[in-house]
Amino acid sequence: MSGFVLAADLGGSSWRAALLDAAARPVAQRALPALQGSAPEIAPEAWWRGFLALAEGLAAEDPRAFRATSAVAVTALTRAPVFLDAAGEVLAPAPLPQDPRAEAVLPALLSRLPEGDPERARVNAFHPLARLVRFAAERPEAARRLAAVLDPKDFLNLRLTGRAASDPISSARLLASRTLLSAAGFHPSILPALCDPVSVMGRVRPGLPGALSALAGVPVVAMASDSWAAVLGLGALRPGFGYIVSGTTEVAGLILPRPASAEGLIGLPWGEGLHQLGGPSQAGGDTLAWLRALLRCPPEEEEERLLAEPPHPEPLLFLPHLMGERAPYWDAGLRGAFLGLSRAHGAADLLRAAVESLGFLNRLVIERAEAAAGLAAQELRLGGGGARSAAALRIRAEVLGRPLVLPEAEEPGLTGAAIAAWTALGRFPSLAEAQAALSPPARILRPERDRSALFALWRRAAEAVAPLSRALSAPGLAGAGARA
Repeated sequence: MSGFVLAADLGGSSWRAALLDAAARPVAQRALPALQGSAPEIAPEAWWRGFLALAEGLAAEDPRAFRATSAVAVTALTRAPVFLDAAGEVLAPAPLPQDPRAEAVLPALLSRLPEGDPERARVNAFHPLARLVRFAAERPEAARRLAAVLDPKDFLNLRLTGRAASDPISSARLLASRTLLSAAGFHPSILPALCDPVSVMGRVRPGLPGALSALAGVPVVAMASDSWAAVLGLGALRPGFGYIVSGTTEVAGLILPRPASAEGLIGLPWGEGLHQLGGPSQAGGDTLAWLRALLRCPPEEEEERLLAEPPHPEPLLFLPHLMGERAPYWDAGLRGAFLGLSRAHGAADLLRAAVESLGFLNRLVIERAEAAAGLAAQELRLGGGGARSAAALRIRAEVLGRPLVLPEAEEPGLTGAAIAAWTALGRFPSLAEAQAALSPPARILRPERDRSALFALWRRAAEAVAPLSRALSAPGLAGAGARA
């Protein structure tokens, strides 16, 4: 099968697109910084403008390949609901995944939800139902016009095809809230129609602006969230495989041949009879970027040298909960902390502790998933932006206490989009065969030392500090201190 896939991955810190050939190799690539920056929300139209700009760049870089596009496959961050009216017009900015502001509506919302509903226990500040209620409380007139709630990639697919639809992976929590919607003040008709993510959900409509006008009639693949696409691009959407998607925030988990559940983790069917058990963190590349800026860190080459130094004999612990935490805690009130600081510590020690903390959080999620499933991950695949630092990868392998399998793909989300697209178009009979062909492992990184004792201390620190951080983040504390 000739032609190319126009793949796009709109994440939290950057938006990327590429034209990928039948072997999932990029022949043209473009990237933009995510326009929302550190804001907790974004105007959804910014995603569309970014996608248009990426498409223009690809068309300029390789006009022949762009005209030979066989499919468009878009993935994006999830838990960022787009509120639309009946005409498909945007009613409000979309809250981003790390936005904890729905915490304010939780007490009133939970008081209205029936106690016996299984989804009620999962409703927190990051849940789509809480975000819906916050939207309605702040914009009651707009809420009366609400007709649909879509994920970001579904919003882009709507702009591309004119069809509003989602998939059961990206919309899982919203779909699980079907029986709670009425109690929360919403009609179930706002739930989207569903497509298999590995299917053609529509075709590019004629009359789109700029370069996209040349793609009229090209199939658009339904896709799922960026985590699903990245796991697919890592070649880890196979039973018994563990995964870490290291980006602006991180996602970790285990792929299973049967459903399983564990405290604080999300269990979902992910297609072809497979289930994932894991979840997204609030911490990741953004956490390290914050620390680099705070420390006024030197260029990346010097940072590599600092991280490559032997660890200090008195290690530091860092709790990376700068914006609350999602899996496995689901607590918007958690806050970050350094423990064990002395005058002997320097910037390298703080950086190392931050990198270690991400690995510890991954390890907590993966070990909890393994215990619930009664099996150990046969492979642990890691990729994304956080996989580009050799020194950080060595630290990550140590704190995870197991080998890391690193794929060839530098952009697993884009590779995953190509895998899904070629499978949807019939080039491969299954995602398993597509992954085997298009996402081979590149190398294995084995831990050089055992950090299990430090992990045990980190877990104790997280439990001990949690009540203090919740108290410090409680509303009104700063004001009370000022009056005193």
